Amino acid sequence: MIIVDNESVELATPYGPMRTHLFRPAAPGKYPGIVFYSEIFQVTGPIRRAAAMLAGHGYVVAVPEIYHEFETAGVVLAYDQAGSDRGNAWKTTKELASYDADARAVLDHLKSRQDCTGQLGAMGICIGGHLAFRAAMNPDVRGTVCFYATDIHKGGLGRGMKDDSLERTKDIQGELLMIWGRQDPHIPLEGRMKVLARLNEVNARFTWHEVNGAHAFMRDEGVRYDPELAYQLYGLVFDFFHRRLGMGDLPVQAAAAGETKH
Repeated sequence: MIIVDNESVELATPYGPMRTHLFRPAAPGKYPGIVFYSEIFQVTGPIRRAAAMLAGHGYVVAVPEIYHEFETAGVVLAYDQAGSDRGNAWKTTKELASYDADARAVLDHLKSRQDCTGQLGAMGICIGGHLAFRAAMNPDVRGTVCFYATDIHKGGLGRGMKDDSLERTKDIQGELLMIWGRQDPHIPLEGRMKVLARLNEVNARFTWHEVNGAHAFMRDEGVRYDPELAYQLYGLVFDFFHRRLGMGDLPVQAAAAGETKH
């Protein structure tokens, strides 16, 4: 088992300081970096556990607070109607340029760290899937995982709800792993097919998976959580990032004196 440290840093952005939570293996060495985007609720328990799981497989994982302009550092929105309403309101109040500046700030921080190899990836869930998709437009992002990325098909991110994510798909130079739930009402079939058509149109390098799951089926809280699907899909994620970003300095643990070897 790799023990994971965690800490937080305040990163400067053109739109104010952004608290970013860091998860990394405790073992010394260099590891690839992943910017991991949360749902609209910010850095909740399920997001922390997912980040720790990623880090435990040999990555420096940075989780930014996506609404840092509006919420006090450390605020987590509840998984209830009030939390959902607040998070959705901020989603279309925040400027699109701010989302993009946040991505660049986290990627630059990861590249500057002594414990990072400089090989960078992105991952996100729900709105985070959309933000990871936009982070992939940075040329130094080699691989990106998007779980049920909301609003790409309808351009609904940012102030004015007129984002250019589909148009800018051609800017993605790395590889994508796109994962969707077929029973997700937020991204219906026609929406998924619109994204798929655009990826094919620009000849993007990607893998596409649709599974029988509702929205938030990866979140390990609530009635929509599907642990069997989550287990299967995390396997795809780890294989994808190991292939695209490398393994880093994963330690080989030897049995201590007198310890039973299994």
